[in-house]
Amino acid sequence: MLQAAHEQNRCSWNYMTVIHNRHKVNQAEYLRSGGSTLFPEELELLGALKSKKLLHLQCNSGQDSLSLVQMGAVVTGVDISDEAISFARQLASDAGLKAEFIRADIYDWFRQAAEAGQRFDIAFSSYGALCWLSDLQLWAQGIRSVLNPGGKFVLVEFHPFLQMLDDDWRLAGPYTVEGKPTIYENGIGDYVAMSGEMLAVSGYVAFEAPPNPHAVYEFQWGMGDICSALIDAGLRISKLVEYPYINGCKMFPRMRELPGRRLVPPEDVPQNLPLMIGITAINA
Repeated sequence: MLQAAHEQNRCSWNYMTVIHNRHKVNQAEYLRSGGSTLFPEELELLGALKSKKLLHLQCNSGQDSLSLVQMGAVVTGVDISDEAISFARQLASDAGLKAEFIRADIYDWFRQAAEAGQRFDIAFSSYGALCWLSDLQLWAQGIRSVLNPGGKFVLVEFHPFLQMLDDDWRLAGPYTVEGKPTIYENGIGDYVAMSGEMLAVSGYVAFEAPPNPHAVYEFQWGMGDICSALIDAGLRISKLVEYPYINGCKMFPRMRELPGRRLVPPEDVPQNLPLMIGITAINA
């Protein structure tokens, strides 16, 4: 069943990835001129990148991956979406930046990479990645299997607390559901349209996209699930940060925009809520 859920999600991502990139213009030109889609939080946790072999898990369409290349990293990006990887490869070519992009379910890729002896100095994942993972234990074990000794994993992600909120900022759902999949009939949404230039930093084109016809399965994990999976896999958590803002993605109505493409709750909602997390874990 879980493999079928992954394939269903791949179809939904294939459909919406095309739409997301239609909103974003001049992406190759933006990268070619030295532009970056990264935020300070990722760069702080990643540290020095010059000549580091970096694995970008669930890399989507490669914009962040190629921004990491511009920082000196040697990047391999992996994503389940055919459309995302096809776009990433073309974007790399058009921007004159070199990276390897692989279309694969990361669980399959972890096994193949470990068997082939592939190793990386850094593994990286960010923003809306964990909800597509059906097995956190296997995910964490896979990360460790491809990290060099002393290598590190960096995660910047939306805080699991957000799973409990509805669009009116009310507590409306459970914190965790013990890894059981939840199906959403509307599929991947057009979060680029919701966020506009906050995400489309190279230029934004507004249009109303047709509904996504492909439902998705999401997996809801809490902080304990995430940290325990990494620890159980043999990784040592060296840093855990909770941020009271979201970078770039306007996930809820009425969010207020701050400098640096940060988003915070509206003024009638308690402030300093945990909205984003950063984790660094070392393969000790």
